[in-house]
Amino acid sequence: MPEGPEVELEEVHHAVHHEAEHGGSLVRWIALTTAVLAALAAVASLAAGQRVNSALMLKTESTRLQAQASDLWAYYQAKGIKAAVQEAQRATWMAARATPPPEIDRKVKQYEDEQTEIKQEAEAKEKERDALSREADQMLEQHHGFADAVALFQVAIALGAVAALTRLRLVWFGSLALGLGGLAMFVYTHMQR
Repeated sequence: MPEGPEVELEEVHHAVHHEAEHGGSLVRWIALTTAVLAALAAVASLAAGQRVNSALMLKTESTRLQAQASDLWAYYQAKGIKAAVQEAQRATWMAARATPPPEIDRKVKQYEDEQTEIKQEAEAKEKERDALSREADQMLEQHHGFADAVALFQVAIALGAVAALTRLRLVWFGSLALGLGGLAMFVYTHMQR
């Protein structure tokens, strides 16, 4: 999985800077706002990548805990089978109208006690697994929010380039509006911690 959305804007920056050098005041403002938008896009892209990487690490840890819990449940079943074998031996002694050796009762009790401990440990692993999985899901949601912010910033930058080339204020205002939308998405996502 990629670390985050790529921000490929080198040609746009070159065109905007070229126009800024040869254009008027409007083009300079467009170049300035476009540079700010590019910086915000880079920060949002880094945040998106960090969130997805953290989510992957948490999901990996969650999977490891699930494997441990599964192993413990298999061990729990094995202890149950051993207890059932002891119970079958007791039943054989009873069917023969003989007193079962006390060792059988001791082993049954031991296996049942071990099962209780194993069950508690397996349930604790599952609880920890669930908590990590929920945290990873939250981070993936944040990743999507930051990725959406990057997309808005990229479109705003592209509109800024068009505004610089055409010198149309309305297009620049559209660029600023989308940039503010990207900033709002970034801040909202960042506050969702």
